[in-house]
Amino acid sequence: MKPNLDRAGISLRDVLTNARFVQAPDVRVTACCTSSEECTPGDLFVAITGSNCDGHEWAEEAIRRGAAAVVAERLLPVVGPQVVVKDSREALGEICQALVGRPSDSLRTIGVTGTSGKTVTSMLIASVLEAAGQAVGVTSSVGYSDSVDHASAKVTTPHAPLLAKWLSRMTEAGCGSAVLELSSRALAERRAAGVEFDAAVLTNMREAHLSFHGSKENYRRAKERLLSMLKPGGFAVLNADDEASAELLTRVEVPVLTFGLQGDADVTGEVIERQRSEQTFLLTAGNETVPVRTRMIGDFHVANCLAAAAVGLTLGIDAPTIARGLEAVERVPGRLERLECGQRFGVFVDSARTPEQLACTLRTLRKNTAG
Repeated sequence: MKPNLDRAGISLRDVLTNARFVQAPDVRVTACCTSSEECTPGDLFVAITGSNCDGHEWAEEAIRRGAAAVVAERLLPVVGPQVVVKDSREALGEICQALVGRPSDSLRTIGVTGTSGKTVTSMLIASVLEAAGQAVGVTSSVGYSDSVDHASAKVTTPHAPLLAKWLSRMTEAGCGSAVLELSSRALAERRAAGVEFDAAVLTNMREAHLSFHGSKENYRRAKERLLSMLKPGGFAVLNADDEASAELLTRVEVPVLTFGLQGDADVTGEVIERQRSEQTFLLTAGNETVPVRTRMIGDFHVANCLAAAAVGLTLGIDAPTIARGLEAVERVPGRLERLECGQRFGVFVDSARTPEQLACTLRTLRKNTAG
């Protein structure tokens, strides 16, 4: 997919302000691509280094196919304008967003990341915003939506060209807000570069995906990158019960709202009843407390609800409306999803991928099952 404009295009000098321009003082483009095979006359070719191939090696082929210029991380032996940047993935994201008119400038954009709970929290935030009467677009592992049309998701976070397309569709559909689930890999690969966020939600940070990131520190840096993408006046929502997130609180330099079940937090929850088919908890923020009854169960779900409530409260949504939004999410595919076919026993489907996640799921269910 190539993001493009029907207008006069964009100035790369305006978009990539720190780039070095070679053989041209500026380059104006209306479309870009990362595959030389997809290049058509006038396209901008962005050379991306991947795990299996290096796009820099295909720049000459892209020029032969009619590419107007090449964006690369080093000067290449090709004829034609080149734009040399520090990080071509970052540049790709910036270019894709600029080509579709920077939708995040007009959208209230909420980014959600974390080791687990991202998908459910994203769905809960969208439901809270919808309960407040807003049209909301979502990209998550269960699908992409512009509030009118929906599509299945091949990856949790779309690659930069497709993400730009969906954000553009959201503005065209009249959305006021966009909720984006952001995997650590997507953040490391700068897929959301060019997007600025009103809110950054970090559900938790555990050790995960180290085979891709190489180390625990790299993984945490990828997650924390979301905080650097906030708009002026943007805020963060952090888990006070999570050790790594609590440590981040000592370093973060943006406004923060915390949530938690176990200790001091701005938004707290207390479970007062739980069965196989539902649970009720008290949601407290400041001097206000409201009951919330959810069809999804477990402390982990309560924590996700608290994160979503923190976003809603900071955006000015009242607690009863937030409770309605949380209660409206009755199931999320594969997230402690209860199958009800008239049987006497409970059947749950869960997408736990790690021993820690499986243990959490089993702890939740064993409190509400016999045998």
